[in-house]
Amino acid sequence: MKIFHRNTYTLPIARAAIVAIAFTAVLSSCKKDFLTQVPVLELPEGQAFETPERVEKLVSGLYFSAKDGRIFGGRYLVYNDVRGEDFLSRDPNVVTGYDVYQGTNDAGSSNVANFWVQSYLTINRANIVIAGLEKNEKGLAASVVNTGIAEAKFIRALNYFTLVQLFAKPYVLNGGTSRGLPLRLTPESTLANNNLKSSTVAEVYTQILKDLNEAEPNLPDTYPVSATLKLSTTRAHKNTVIALKTRVYLAKADYANVILEGNKMVPQVAPFVNTARTPASLAADPATIFATPYTSPESIFSFPMASTNAPGTQNGLAFYFNSTSGGFIYYLNKSGAGIYADPAWPATDARKVKFTGLFTGSGLVNEPFLKKYATPNPFIDFVPILRYAEVLLNVAEAEAAPGGNAVRARALLDAVRHRSDAAYNFGPLSATQLQAAILKERRIELLGEGFRYNDLARTNQPLPSVGAGTSIAVSDQRYTFPIPTIERNTNNLVGQ
Repeated sequence: MKIFHRNTYTLPIARAAIVAIAFTAVLSSCKKDFLTQVPVLELPEGQAFETPERVEKLVSGLYFSAKDGRIFGGRYLVYNDVRGEDFLSRDPNVVTGYDVYQGTNDAGSSNVANFWVQSYLTINRANIVIAGLEKNEKGLAASVVNTGIAEAKFIRALNYFTLVQLFAKPYVLNGGTSRGLPLRLTPESTLANNNLKSSTVAEVYTQILKDLNEAEPNLPDTYPVSATLKLSTTRAHKNTVIALKTRVYLAKADYANVILEGNKMVPQVAPFVNTARTPASLAADPATIFATPYTSPESIFSFPMASTNAPGTQNGLAFYFNSTSGGFIYYLNKSGAGIYADPAWPATDARKVKFTGLFTGSGLVNEPFLKKYATPNPFIDFVPILRYAEVLLNVAEAEAAPGGNAVRARALLDAVRHRSDAAYNFGPLSATQLQAAILKERRIELLGEGFRYNDLARTNQPLPSVGAGTSIAVSDQRYTFPIPTIERNTNNLVGQ
């Protein structure tokens, strides 16, 4: 088999999946990690894994594949947020997700299909790296082999987690017994194994956690700081995996394990500054998280962008949300159930001051918009995937559940809020009110970062779709993205 690259992903998934790893810039280079794509090479499989330098480029190709604008480079975050009640559309264009916004996307939706195809393509690339390193390990140092496999497993887990959230019913609906996804764990280079039955949701979660648990011990504690970019914010390390595990366990409502993993990073008491392995803390100014050089102590993992490998005009986050930087497809809902006008988010909050603006023009008068992402075309804001604020809120939610430590939960909630609004006082909160306050704080803190749908799904709540004009029940077929036609046409066992 050869390692090769194609420029098209509009193929049936089995064919798309055989596309292997584009060689990108070496991650440990000093100044342009991920930011310059070097020419694509073709090498026989054995030669591709012969040297540490080649392995490094293969591994960096996994990150490059995952940050494609059709998934983590933009669309994943946008689709999760615009399906709810916090954004309104000003452009009825299917190309920019209007069918997702309305809940009318079906199995033939090309944009949703692209998400599926690119994610499975990335998964197969990870499978190639894992198998290649295992096969060629005698010629490489154990540290090269183990770290490369660990990074590939992190990327594979991240992709499977996002796929199972969008294309399957929530784990908490029935303990994960619903139809999940095909679990492809070995490299595919032909159509021979294309027919593969979907595993259950629970089985997919088991594999995700297996990958993360196996990756954690073989990843570095931290990375050195380069002249222009911290690798610790753009490449997986131990805390990256720990942070993702808190999210995965929260999606299962496995609060004990959220706390267990969270305690590896989060101290028991304020100010909740992590010094274990890669340091992490809340940024004093939230605006620094979303501005160059995107290396605040709060940024646990982000996908970097550059003009040489931008996400694409109709994928960029600023293109979707910011009236001054892009196409301005979605603006904030200031009425009804939208979070913008919620009394819990006062005008004194730095996040409202710095991350929102008012737009007047093109039929809109003083309509609020999100300006978290502010880089104009070619929209090269780094894409936030894991932040320490989320980890604190994950642990807070778990501690607020029955059997947890409500005092610690409240302290974590206060820490996140008071970073942006020091004078705000939640007042006395019952157990139920504390849980509700934490969920609402997530809507404010993580707005525009792709959390709204997933937070509703993992708590088994209906989807209050402003685009559909109705509340969509968990049992409704519109709640979950259908498996794309492009997959069902080539995999007879995948299920509906």
